[in-house]
Amino acid sequence: MRHAAVQASKLRHSLCEACAGLWRLRLACCLSTMLMEIALLVSGVCWLLSFTRLSPHSNGASILRWLAFVSRPAIKGQAAMVLYDPTDSAIRRNPYPALAHLQAHDPVHWCPAVDAWLITRYDDVKLAMTKPELSSDRLRPFYESLKDERRDILSGVMRYLNEWLVFKSPPDHTRLRRMMNPVISPKLVQDMRPSIETIVVDLLDQAHAGVAFDFVEDVAALLPAYVILDMLGLPRSDFPAIKLWSDGLRTFIGTARGVPNKYQRARDGADHLSAYLRGHIEQRRLEPTDDVISMMMAAEDAEGKLGEDELVAMCLLILFGGHETTTSLLGSSVAALLANPSELQRLRDEPLLIKSAVEEFLRFDGPSNSIARVVTENLSWGGKNLKQGDRIFAMVGAANRDPLVFDRPHALDIGRTPNRHLSFGQGIHFCLGAPLARLEAQVCIQAMVARFGDWQLDGSEDQAIDWLDAMVMRGPTRLSMRVAHLSTA
Repeated sequence: MRHAAVQASKLRHSLCEACAGLWRLRLACCLSTMLMEIALLVSGVCWLLSFTRLSPHSNGASILRWLAFVSRPAIKGQAAMVLYDPTDSAIRRNPYPALAHLQAHDPVHWCPAVDAWLITRYDDVKLAMTKPELSSDRLRPFYESLKDERRDILSGVMRYLNEWLVFKSPPDHTRLRRMMNPVISPKLVQDMRPSIETIVVDLLDQAHAGVAFDFVEDVAALLPAYVILDMLGLPRSDFPAIKLWSDGLRTFIGTARGVPNKYQRARDGADHLSAYLRGHIEQRRLEPTDDVISMMMAAEDAEGKLGEDELVAMCLLILFGGHETTTSLLGSSVAALLANPSELQRLRDEPLLIKSAVEEFLRFDGPSNSIARVVTENLSWGGKNLKQGDRIFAMVGAANRDPLVFDRPHALDIGRTPNRHLSFGQGIHFCLGAPLARLEAQVCIQAMVARFGDWQLDGSEDQAIDWLDAMVMRGPTRLSMRVAHLSTA
């Protein structure tokens, strides 16, 4: 009995030792895992900081969302952490860290926040702009999927947007582009240089040394608006109303995510703008002039002239596209120079760099955040199966910072050459207004640099700059700054 008891005691001791060993092993594994996770977290934060300037006001939730590095790539139909959310204020402020991660790890990414695929690599984005299996007619399928109430609200909007070049495919696109090319011609653009220079001087005269002003409201919004209004033969005094209506339309076209009543606002904007333009078109029928409206009314090819709705739609497109995107380009350009004072000084020392500088502004943080397409037939892309009807956002901003194409992609280099950015698109949908946007930016930024010796934000970056709520467009809606040491213009 005593021997049995001893043996039992030894057995209990051995079992206790084994359990203790297993517990120590488990603890060691847990500690090891925890240390690895901490290391990943720290490295991720350091990687993030290499791309963006975090302030005490930064949105912590967005950082945590971005730090979903350790999760597997999102697959359509599966629950996944959202890596890119355009409603997030931090993403709107600086989307590039999140886009860079997707570009490196999941370049064809299903994004639940926008219910669409995000394509981020340069070659893929370039291909998406011309790929025949992808349609530019992105609004019609969306409109047809809406319930009756929303369809009724947007019917007036779609009446005109369906006629826009950007949403057309051949042969309709070919016909409209053929008729518009002679109207918005390189000669017309160059002839406008003296007028653009005068507008810039007049606007910059309103800036006073040491006094804060909103560059977007006081300069960037007004310059392209006045240029377009002059081209169309419309009074500059009408711009406040036009801007209000255009902003309503922008909430829908730009795929705003956090704007209440955006469909109603879009309808109101389209209704007012179309009625306004029809009134001026009727005036041109009675008294033709040499403005762009009269030129479009006179344009004709073998198939005839523009129809009434086509004419109104083209006026809308020129009015909207001609001032909204250029406003964003000007605002982002000034923001980039404010954040990179050495490049601002470089441009001041080498004014002949202005053309390459504008190309770099277009690349570095251009007005085109993405282009939207719809899949017309099932296809495989980047190891993912895209279904007919799926939406794609080809992320132009990500493509313009692809390290496989651009050296130091996250650095502003106003002398960068070559600079094969995609901000104006590719193929048949290459931006008709690109020469005008380039000229306006060159004249405005060069005058700013020559006139103002010192530029400063009015407060911190978070306090001074608000960014557009839009998926397909990008740019500041407010940029509060101060200038000093004014020189004679």
